[in-house]
Amino acid sequence: MLGGIAASGTVTARESATRYIVDLKPNARLGKVDVVHDLSQVGLAVVEGQERDVRRLGTYAPDIEMQLDLPAVEHIDTTAVAGYDDPLYGLQWDKQAMDMPEVHDMCKGEGARIAIIDSGIDASHEDLTVNVEESKNFTGDELGKGVPAGGYHGTHVAGIAAATANNEMGVVGVAPEAELVDCRVFSTGPGASFADILAAIVYAADIGSDVANLSLGAYPVPREGLGPFYGQTLNRVMTWANSMGTLLVISAGNDTSDLQHDGRICFENEDGSVDCFSAISLPNEGAQALSVAATGPIGFGWGDTGMEQPAHSPSFYTNYGTNAITLAAPGGDADLAAAANEVPGWWYDLVLSTVPGGYGWAAGTSMAAPQVAGAVALLKGEDSSLNANQVESILTRTAWMPEDYDKAYYGAGFLNPYGALKEIGL
Repeated sequence: MLGGIAASGTVTARESATRYIVDLKPNARLGKVDVVHDLSQVGLAVVEGQERDVRRLGTYAPDIEMQLDLPAVEHIDTTAVAGYDDPLYGLQWDKQAMDMPEVHDMCKGEGARIAIIDSGIDASHEDLTVNVEESKNFTGDELGKGVPAGGYHGTHVAGIAAATANNEMGVVGVAPEAELVDCRVFSTGPGASFADILAAIVYAADIGSDVANLSLGAYPVPREGLGPFYGQTLNRVMTWANSMGTLLVISAGNDTSDLQHDGRICFENEDGSVDCFSAISLPNEGAQALSVAATGPIGFGWGDTGMEQPAHSPSFYTNYGTNAITLAAPGGDADLAAAANEVPGWWYDLVLSTVPGGYGWAAGTSMAAPQVAGAVALLKGEDSSLNANQVESILTRTAWMPEDYDKAYYGAGFLNPYGALKEIGL
């Protein structure tokens, strides 16, 4: 099953008519509006009500919709193979590329907390450890928390970061003893409220998450019009979360775009007219974001010629840009011709992880980000005194730069959890 993300218009085309994000003025009285999210920690509120009442509270803008960073490619099927104590480890090229057995001999992330801000985690999955009590549903859909709901994507992301190791089932996560918290901001579709995402970031920091994974985003977002309000609001929330010790790990996006030199973006409207604007990708280009690009092999375990590309080669879909990317990590790749011709095993180049009721393959920067989130949990599990900036510095210092590939795809380099743990003395 193949699927991708195409930019169609701008995110501000989907503004709410009754819901607003407000930068509160001092002593603002909220009596005439309904408060959806109280974000007073950062001087904000998300409210519903008449615009004339909202206007009295401070500077404001309509809530907007952001998109789930859907996999560029996915395949639902599993075949057990031997390896580790977990029967599917032999298919996890991503964990093999990062020397997980050696990493887990040093530590497994015990004591660390990972918030998954996504479409929901299936807490009933036997390969995941989810703190349902601390988990929260931000969508208002009354479908609960720690339940599948729209959670194929969120469950897959969670397993990459922290699937249980050596339990004689399934797959292995980067930080298998870290605690997962489900912060669900997507319901049953690919769209989520920007305000809900802000609220989830604040909540993740409030409950002491060491890292929050956001495999989501919007691109292109115009810098003109209300763009500065959304950008400034996001930057305030992200900077505050970082100061609280929560590192924000965010997928770079699957648009094959050079975020360093994207300049002005032009698109054609339905009436044939053309609009152009200066663009930014959010939230991965927000303040304090650790933005992650994707890599992956071609030919892992299938085909007559063996592996044609190594695990650290850039994926066909990933966004890039030297200063726009912090790190690269395994997100999966695909030979699209082999996929179209249904060549057996083509999906082995995707990332295998947990899904509601079982296991499945997917590829995208969505899958790369939780590799880094898991690495953050490993470091914090060993040294809880490290702040968010120190953890990011360790990961970027110890990343390695692959030869024969454009540095624009890597930022500081390819994720190296083993080197990062050695850096702190393990």
